[in-house]
Amino acid sequence: MSTSIAFLGLGNMGGPMAANLVKAGHKVTGFDLMPDSLTRAAEQGVTVAGSAVEAVKGADVVITMLPSGRHVLDLYADLLPAATQGTLFVDCSTIDVADAKAAHQAAVDAGHRAVDAPVSGGVMGAAAGTLTFMVGGSESDFAQIEPVLQAMGKRIVHCGQDGAGQAAKICNNMILGISMIAVSEAFVLGEKLGLTNQALFDVASAASGQCWALTTNCPVPGPVPTSPANNDYRPGFASALMSKDLNLAANAVRDNGVAADLGLRAAELYTRFAEGDGGGQDFSAIVNAIRATSGAPVERDDQ
Repeated sequence: MSTSIAFLGLGNMGGPMAANLVKAGHKVTGFDLMPDSLTRAAEQGVTVAGSAVEAVKGADVVITMLPSGRHVLDLYADLLPAATQGTLFVDCSTIDVADAKAAHQAAVDAGHRAVDAPVSGGVMGAAAGTLTFMVGGSESDFAQIEPVLQAMGKRIVHCGQDGAGQAAKICNNMILGISMIAVSEAFVLGEKLGLTNQALFDVASAASGQCWALTTNCPVPGPVPTSPANNDYRPGFASALMSKDLNLAANAVRDNGVAADLGLRAAELYTRFAEGDGGGQDFSAIVNAIRATSGAPVERDDQ
């Protein structure tokens, strides 16, 4: 069934997501502050609006994909009065759990419905329509939005009430960030001990050290030909985004009194890496920061 959708935020993630909605037969009206994003979206069949407020008028569903919670809350302040009563707002941004709950409450107070639905899968997953959506909201709102999300993803998980989607996202990425640091440290230690990267991979990938950071996004060139390490660490999932997500997790850790020493340390390491030369590199490039601190040469895919 075709749905009238307003899509706000047509960047590297939002643009391909909106294009997949068009391919699925939905009527998509979009807006972004960047002219190039609007041009690319129009080429994919998205109807370009003159403003975000114009885009939401008459829409059944409003999807946002924005950089931060402050962006979401500020935009909601403009959009909620302009939307038709009962519109379902779906925020796919990765933001603080408290901001997600505040956005949900603002929507409800204005006579609308809302879910948080952050994603996992990166730019490649957005383009391929294979994202995972972690959804927080009521059962009825989830039932309505699930068919729409299926046009953009292959796994749609209802995690609980408002804010639960964001909670799942930051917990998952805390696991991922810690795992990538652990895998990277192990490879640098192996190199120091005279072990080849391939030998360590062959053992760990089939033993108790097996994890996604090793077998899919391996931080060293060679063992996994499709990993960003074989493409000079072009993201993938950029270190700046990992830093953002880990700091959201760190905020939640502190707010809730959790003794998550590794999560807090991972946030520190990725913040430092992203603020240096690593922000635009894949998050697996943290291995080179560990090499540098260990006095080891940086390994490149052309060596």
